[in-house]
Amino acid sequence: MFGGSVVKLVVVLSAMAGAARAEMTDNVIKIGVMNDQSGLYADLSGQGSVLAAKMAVADSGGKVDGTPVEVIFADHQNKADVGSNIARTWLDVDKVDVIVDVPTSSVALAVNEVVRSKNKVFLVSGAATSDLTGSKCSPNTIHWTYDNWSLANGTGKEVVKQGGDTWFFLTADYAFGHDLERNVSAVVKASGGKVLGAVRHPLNTGDFSSFLLQAQSSKAKIIGLANAGGDTINAIKAASEFGIIKGGQKLAGLLVFITDVHALGLPTAQGLQLTESFYWDRDDKTRAFSKRFADANKGREPSMVQAGVYSAVLHYLKAVKSLKNDADGKAVVAKMKEMPTDDPVFGKGTIRADGRKIHPMYLYEVKKPAESKKPWDYYKLVREIPAAEAFKPLNESECPLVKRT
Repeated sequence: MFGGSVVKLVVVLSAMAGAARAEMTDNVIKIGVMNDQSGLYADLSGQGSVLAAKMAVADSGGKVDGTPVEVIFADHQNKADVGSNIARTWLDVDKVDVIVDVPTSSVALAVNEVVRSKNKVFLVSGAATSDLTGSKCSPNTIHWTYDNWSLANGTGKEVVKQGGDTWFFLTADYAFGHDLERNVSAVVKASGGKVLGAVRHPLNTGDFSSFLLQAQSSKAKIIGLANAGGDTINAIKAASEFGIIKGGQKLAGLLVFITDVHALGLPTAQGLQLTESFYWDRDDKTRAFSKRFADANKGREPSMVQAGVYSAVLHYLKAVKSLKNDADGKAVVAKMKEMPTDDPVFGKGTIRADGRKIHPMYLYEVKKPAESKKPWDYYKLVREIPAAEAFKPLNESECPLVKRT
């Protein structure tokens, strides 16, 4: 009789364990890294983001309570329709549980809606639009690494403070560029400056001459580059060739990545001020993480987007392990918001009700060639922006998930 009770107890426990594992859909936790694999954002995201996701999986043990974790990737080609189609196929056919990265704000906004409709998880590292935690916020989405509000209140505010009080914008003509121009314009005006005008260029522009001539003729002290990746690199190179800096105007790179600085070289990039959430040489933990990354990435240090993918995936897997469920996207995101974040990339942080991941941001200046002592030694710190100041205050959020008092 006693032995029979033991047998029954074992059967019950086995059934309970099986039920817990059954919550992991298809007996695998599948992570989809969607980004630009071949175009102007490939260096700052691309295969580096895939590597970062795989590093997070490895650092989590490769499994969650016995369930294996798999990473796949796709190229959205910076097109919203392509990104939406990939997302639907991944979620409906390939049973992907979480989509991560997704630079190009127009693509991210489209994927945001697909993920919400399928009740899965979206962890945004590459896109910048503040709408993801504003009017377009979702209970299935967390905006992880940076956004346009943080860039505007980092670089934009500091440049005005230093005397750059008249601006002309060179803006990428899609959701990200429009949102960044809007955010920085608000900061410039609130700080006592003036916006003299703007010109918008297509994504992945090869020739910036006509746009820069308009910026030059505006006589603005500051030409604000509301673009990113290859567009920023090409605009800065063209501005140098046009002698714009020698003529007395200054460039403000409103979204500049370390991969951009590397492509430009210090002689061209020196003196640029920029706002980032991550720099490989910030402290012992970031250096240790970055060494592992660079060793597997042909010596190239991680961008903040790639570091953000690592951090987001790591926290996602912690939440899934705690919840013992990857099927209910809203429940997983709620658990992620409930748990404090802590990793070697950003340190300790939190996730707000609007889906905004909170951590410090850093205002850097690009070093002169003589100041650089080793490979990728590109930044000197101007100011650490505390987490409480780095992002738009919650009480100003347009997100309907935020409870009003």
